Amino acid sequence: MRIDIITLFDEMCESVLSESIIGRARKKGAIDIRCHQLRDFAFDKHRRVDDTTYGGGMGMLMMAEPIALCFEHITEELGEKPHFIYMSPKGKTLTQKKLKELSAYDNICILCGHYEGVDQRVLDRCVDEEISIGDYVLTGGELPALVLADSLARLEKGVLSDDECFELESHYDGLLEYPQYTKPQIWRGEEIPAVLFSGHHANIEKWRREQSIIETAKKRPDMIKTANLTEKERILADSILFGDNAQTDEESHG
Repeated sequence: MRIDIITLFDEMCESVLSESIIGRARKKGAIDIRCHQLRDFAFDKHRRVDDTTYGGGMGMLMMAEPIALCFEHITEELGEKPHFIYMSPKGKTLTQKKLKELSAYDNICILCGHYEGVDQRVLDRCVDEEISIGDYVLTGGELPALVLADSLARLEKGVLSDDECFELESHYDGLLEYPQYTKPQIWRGEEIPAVLFSGHHANIEKWRREQSIIETAKKRPDMIKTANLTEKERILADSILFGDNAQTDEESHG
């Protein structure tokens, strides 16, 4: 996958994407991420990419033409139109399900907004969808774009050491991840669950599955309601959700 990021702060993006797992993956060619300075596509000597809004109001708005020129440059480089995403608090919230959908694309372009936003005309003409990382507002789209790029990159083959690294994590299969422990076996008087050093792999997997269900029921009851569970697992989840009323609720389901 190739990910192109259109930004006013390309050095900021590069500093993050050049570190750790993503940085190493870029160096070995497992993922191709390129940051484009929007001001390089401005058309005046001051490299201006914003202007005042029609109708009045505070703040400046990012102009359509530099964005369109940068996007057309990327499209020409690729030889095809990439899936174009605008990071916006008005967009649909990013989820693991959405990441799985986006991972099917070979080329994705991400636009980082700034100031008071972006001229609506370039959004209507070029952008395929708007995505938000949460119901709050940041000073710019760089951090959300980095979140999206990082979470997409780690789904690519060769970025992580093994597919299992992401397939067993929170949200991937609709449940939160089970608790995990490392050495020492006893820390400040607290010992890890005995099953984890039993050497019985089937029991360990059973414990992990149960703990994922319990964690999800406790922390994200909205997720547990739509999770793909067996009848026994649903009873376990209901015991967390409804406590003493679980049996009554289970009987009412029948």
